[in-house]
Amino acid sequence: MSTDPFRTQIRAALANSALQAALDANAERRNQGRQQAFASLPDLQERRQRAHAVRSEVIAHLDDYLQEFIERLGENGITVHRASSADEACQITLDIIQGTTCRPLQRPLLVAKSKSMLSEEIQLNQALETAGHRVVETDLGEYIVQLRGERPSHIITPAVHLRRQEVGFTFAENLGIEYTEDVPTLTTIARHTLRQVFLNADVGISGVNFGVAETATLCIVTNEGNGRMVTTLPPVHIALMGIERLVPSMDDLALMLSLLPRYATGQKITVYTNLIHSPRRPDDPDGPDERHLILIDNGRSSARSSPLAEALLCIRCGACLNACPVFREIGGHAYVGRRGKAAPYPGPIGGVISPALLDWAEFSSLAQASSLCGACREACPVDIDLPKLLLRVRSNRRHARPDGLQKPVKSALRLFAWLASNVRRFVLAQRLAIILSRALFPRSEWIPLPKWTGWGMSKDLPRPAVRPFYKKLPESTKTSEASSPSGNPSTGEKAASLRSNHIDPLHQFTNELSALGGTVTSSSQELLGKNILNFLGERGIAEVLSWEEGNLPRGLVGELRGSGIRLVSAPKRDVRVGLTGALAGIAETGTLVIPSAPGQPATASLLPEIHIAILHKEDIYSNLPQVLNLREVREASVVTLISGPSRTADIEMTLTIGVHGPAEVHVFCT
Repeated sequence: MSTDPFRTQIRAALANSALQAALDANAERRNQGRQQAFASLPDLQERRQRAHAVRSEVIAHLDDYLQEFIERLGENGITVHRASSADEACQITLDIIQGTTCRPLQRPLLVAKSKSMLSEEIQLNQALETAGHRVVETDLGEYIVQLRGERPSHIITPAVHLRRQEVGFTFAENLGIEYTEDVPTLTTIARHTLRQVFLNADVGISGVNFGVAETATLCIVTNEGNGRMVTTLPPVHIALMGIERLVPSMDDLALMLSLLPRYATGQKITVYTNLIHSPRRPDDPDGPDERHLILIDNGRSSARSSPLAEALLCIRCGACLNACPVFREIGGHAYVGRRGKAAPYPGPIGGVISPALLDWAEFSSLAQASSLCGACREACPVDIDLPKLLLRVRSNRRHARPDGLQKPVKSALRLFAWLASNVRRFVLAQRLAIILSRALFPRSEWIPLPKWTGWGMSKDLPRPAVRPFYKKLPESTKTSEASSPSGNPSTGEKAASLRSNHIDPLHQFTNELSALGGTVTSSSQELLGKNILNFLGERGIAEVLSWEEGNLPRGLVGELRGSGIRLVSAPKRDVRVGLTGALAGIAETGTLVIPSAPGQPATASLLPEIHIAILHKEDIYSNLPQVLNLREVREASVVTLISGPSRTADIEMTLTIGVHGPAEVHVFCT
């Protein structure tokens, strides 16, 4: 039996029945949700091609885009740091934390972290804890695996390998509670426990999903609300970003946001999309006094000039993991290197970027964990040719020329290429292989390979199957014309836009938000106060965390106070309702657009369990690109797009409403 750590982990994973059940449930539900989300994008394939072109443009001219991005960040008041390696990034983070004046340094500082795969890549938690600081992961899945002393097993769903019973035992052992396996109860326990971390944290650390070069926007997407918490409540915010995670413009960001949530979680848009432009401004009621961005290379520049450069297009959606038949059997923890070192990125994309960015000698063997069936490429929102890249890793193509293959293997591959380049030749070869294999090895499912091939040292060849094991998913309808990489609307999008003009925006907004668990109540201006008072009265609520009077409809604050409602502007632990206005609504996704500004505390839409928002009907826009190009969106210190109540599916893929953000969202539309 092989002592290779990778194969040992694979055998253990295949023998773990609980893991197999968890992985099957994740893959099935993710793929179902993704297909449902695709139904609303008739030009899906066109968008993938445009996204590929946009990301390729950025990688090809990365230095120019980085320079523009950094200059604008400085103008906005965000402090930028450059890190060439993981060690340098960790040291910069430590220097920022040690230099903060937010709290006395006689004690370890409390660091609240939002989910960041980049922080896993550079092993930031270990560096901070070694320096004596307390680091708490606040994403529910990350929090669970941190309590267990494990690493994330999936890019999007860190605790996908666990069943609810295991989570229950973990909470009982670490939090001193009575054992329960009820998912909503476990989620509520995590909410109460982590709320104190958010309120007491000295520093918040997050990743960055996208940086927009033209506006110096940091875009962070989450569903639970913890991303908003760590970037709003602590006095210091540190954002970690790979240098390749840029898009040129807000139109390009809109394109990426139309794809990332659909491929990652099957949503049209995540619950929270945070657009950050600056630290707290002088008149802002909340937000961090300092924002730092650490731009991290850590092998990306080297990969950019290699045959694996296309892997840098990845937007970390995790779709290739869900689609991969190998990952669906072994899970993320099986991906370890030749010396047993854990790979931060598993699955097909991990088989490329782990060796490309980190340690070729350690992680290049991960590329063998693929059937090369092509499911990963079909599942990729930016159309990365992952099978091609995996083959390049397998053939040791770290640099410009292939080597490391023995001559008989090279000859066999040339023969295969000749057969595969013609449909008739390939079909005949398949049939002949099936006949010969069953004649020569009638009682075996495996064909032994000679050791001189190199492959025969450690594996046998499966006997050709009569039927394919992989069923191709149906593709969405393709459009005939493609758009430019800049993100300008395509013919298909224009047609969809024209069709949407025949739909009442309020009606569409109401339907979309209702589908996400929110409610919309139409109200005249005159009856607005009465309707809100009735809502509060039915729930026995007498205190509200509110925007200031000048930022709400005229007369509303006076009417509420005149009826005995106490309105507060500073967050309090026991306030159940937050009251805000809204800059705009987005009809196609049921999204509220809420800026941070003087008199408009972000905490009003974040901390209470119920969020009431007032939206004017004339401020409802058809789609996301229209809103992202509003002057108010580009100029605000922070803008949050909110699509329904906070939610998670981190425990056994069970959808649970109300995690760190509000559990209810009610819109009164005047």
